[in-house]
Amino acid sequence: MSAITIALDIMGGDRGPHVFLPAIIQSLSKHSDLRFILCGDEGVLLDINDKLPAQLRSRVSTRACSEVVDMHTKPTIALRKLKDSSMRVALDLVKSKKANACVSCGNTGALMAMAYYVLKTISGISRPALVSSLPTATRQKILLLDLGASINYDAENLLQYAVMGSVLMQEVEGIDSPRVALLNVGEEDIKGHSSIKHADLLINQCESVNYKGYIEGDTMFSGDVDVVVTDGFTGNIALKSSEGIAKLVVNEIKLITQETWFARFMSKLTLPLLKSLYQRMNPDQYNGASLIGLRGTVVKSHGNASSEACFYAIEQAIAEVTQGVPEKIRTKIEHQLMEP
Repeated sequence: MSAITIALDIMGGDRGPHVFLPAIIQSLSKHSDLRFILCGDEGVLLDINDKLPAQLRSRVSTRACSEVVDMHTKPTIALRKLKDSSMRVALDLVKSKKANACVSCGNTGALMAMAYYVLKTISGISRPALVSSLPTATRQKILLLDLGASINYDAENLLQYAVMGSVLMQEVEGIDSPRVALLNVGEEDIKGHSSIKHADLLINQCESVNYKGYIEGDTMFSGDVDVVVTDGFTGNIALKSSEGIAKLVVNEIKLITQETWFARFMSKLTLPLLKSLYQRMNPDQYNGASLIGLRGTVVKSHGNASSEACFYAIEQAIAEVTQGVPEKIRTKIEHQLMEP
C-alpha cells in the first residue's frame, strides 16, 4: 500500500493510553508504509515512545496535548472549550491532510460532534452515520448503520445510509452488489411507521442500491443480506444487545472448560470447535465503528477496547483509506442523489 498516516487519540479509552501500545507495534509490523501520529499527554507520549521497539520509532511521531475529553464530558463542552484535546488535535490533523484518518477510543458523542464540526459532511449527506460490522451464520459480515450518530432522522437520512453502507461494504469487503435491507418490525409492506414506509419507497427507487426490502431483528444475522439500515436509536440498541449475547456465549464457552471433570474431558474433544466458535463470536474482531459521510476517515473504537480490539479498529481505518471510501461515497451520492 502507499504511505498512510493514522492520527491516534490515545487518551480517551477506559483502559488507559497504554492499551494502544501492542496495537501500534502489531500494526507497524504488519504494514511497512504505515505511520502514526500519537496525540495525548506529553508524559504519556514519552513513555510510550520509550517502550516502542527501536526499529519502529522513526515511524511514530507525537503531538503533545494539554486537554483530554473524558467519557463524562458533554459534547458541547468538548467542542467549544477543549480545542487542545487529543481528540480535537487528531481530527485537525485529518482536516489539514497531515493524517489520512483518525482513530479514537474516546467519548462517542464528543467525537461525533467534533468530527462533524471539523471535517464537515460530504455534499448531499445531511448527517454522518456510525457503522460497524457484525458476524452472521454464513461467516460473512454484515454492516449495521446508524448506530447512534443521530437519533433524529427522516426517510431521506435512511436512503443516504443505504447508499453509504452499500459503498462501504463494496469497497472494504469486496462485495460487488451488496444486498441492503431496512430493519423493521415485520417484513410485510403494511408493517412499520410512516418514516420507514417512506424510506422503503425511496431506497427501492435508488438504482445504486441492491435493495431487498424489510428485515426483522431475528433474521438480521442470517447472512441473507449484507447491509442493514436503521435509525441511530434502534441501531444502537440492536448493536449493544448483540454484543451482550456474544459476550454471554463467549463466557459460556470459557465456563464449559472449568466446571466438572467430565465437562473438561468433553471440552478437550470439542476444543477445535469451541475455539472456532469463540473466534467468530469474540466482539474484539468487530471493533471499529466508522463515522461515514464525512470528508475524511474517522473510526471509533470501543471505550473499553482491548489491545487486540484497538488493532482491528486501526485495520478498519487503513482499509477505508486504502480504498478511498469518503471519495467513493461522494461520487455515488452526487451521481444518485443529487442528479437533476
